[in-house]
Amino acid sequence: MIIDAHAHVYPEKIAQKATDAVGDFYKLDMDAEVGSVKQLLKLGEKAKIDMFLIHSVATTVHQVESIDNFIIDTMNAYPGKFIGFATGHPDNPEPEAELERVVKAGLKGVKLHPDFQKFQITDRRMDRLYKYCEDNKIPILFHTGDYRYHYSNPHLVPELLERFPDLRLICAHFGGWSEWDEAEKWLPGTGVKVDCSSSFFAISDERAVELIEAFGEDNVFFGSDFPMWDPGEELAHLRRLPISDEAKAKIESKNLIDFLGL
Repeated sequence: MIIDAHAHVYPEKIAQKATDAVGDFYKLDMDAEVGSVKQLLKLGEKAKIDMFLIHSVATTVHQVESIDNFIIDTMNAYPGKFIGFATGHPDNPEPEAELERVVKAGLKGVKLHPDFQKFQITDRRMDRLYKYCEDNKIPILFHTGDYRYHYSNPHLVPELLERFPDLRLICAHFGGWSEWDEAEKWLPGTGVKVDCSSSFFAISDERAVELIEAFGEDNVFFGSDFPMWDPGEELAHLRRLPISDEAKAKIESKNLIDFLGL
């Protein structure tokens, strides 16, 4: 089984606009007609990827419920193809009710993007969400790292874990997009998981192997960051790395299955 643990999806009518916005944020040229569920399924079928962990990001608190409903509806429309993560927002003063609702509906975690959403990982406005997730063992997938901002710098993660030591965290992009040295400095040994999304384009294969070894092969998930990248091409890149077949099998699905209890 192959699971892509990091894919953004958007409703058909806004998929292109949302994808273009992501490309603008990261200063990348995006392919046309990407970002929709249908496109993700098409690429997944081509690459023989069995499941995707899907999510989207609320840039205002008023978007949270509608985004969560879209993820739930998408997951239900394609049984066995998607693992859904909810969104959250720092301007929601009472996040518990929404988290309870979406977990009952089958979502498995929460995705947060501090740089898009303009809050620091350690922002006290997020404490009620963090506390609920900690108490109920709900994983949080953080975008981490961006040389242009300080919202999601990897050094903030250990600070957060001092306050919420039982949080179950996934730090995307090998723990620090564009700040991989910082990620390697601050995150190994903290108990966080990482995915390899949006990293292969910028680091050498040798550096990717170093990061896998630093975090440990049991703590890394395969992820593409669709629609930023083609899931099949990202999977092929992972498989080219000079690591053991056992390590690849863990990264491609076993680690995530174990972490989420699938």
